[in-house]
Amino acid sequence: MYRPHAIAAAAVFAALVSGAPARAEMITYGTDLKGAMEVPPNATKGVGDVEATLDTATRKFTYTINYSGITGPATAAHFHGPAAPGVNAPPIVPINGDLKSPIKGEATLTEAQVKDMQDGKVYFNVHTADNKGGEIRGQLIKK
Repeated sequence: MYRPHAIAAAAVFAALVSGAPARAEMITYGTDLKGAMEVPPNATKGVGDVEATLDTATRKFTYTINYSGITGPATAAHFHGPAAPGVNAPPIVPINGDLKSPIKGEATLTEAQVKDMQDGKVYFNVHTADNKGGEIRGQLIKK
């Protein structure tokens, strides 16, 4: 039996579903920090890790960084991008204030930075006086 109302309702529903905006998502990222991941690599005994969360609706990026064993006090720390592993890039989220471990903070990313994060093109590193270009580094990956 032909039901024009049912067909019209189904068409409206399909249009609404296909045109619905993407739902917000909380994405967790992390990495291990090592001297071997720096560009160029170094032989530091320093290690660390990054745990981070990205809210795709608000673009709020929250992070906790732990590290130990580096050659001296941290002189700078940043999230960098866009860059593939083994490639350097400028800082996109500088860490201001106290750089002692653990470092906790948050930032609001741009849409381009969110895309770079989702594409695996963001890394974090800690700089010291002995390793001005970076002592320990890790590429953020989705967990």
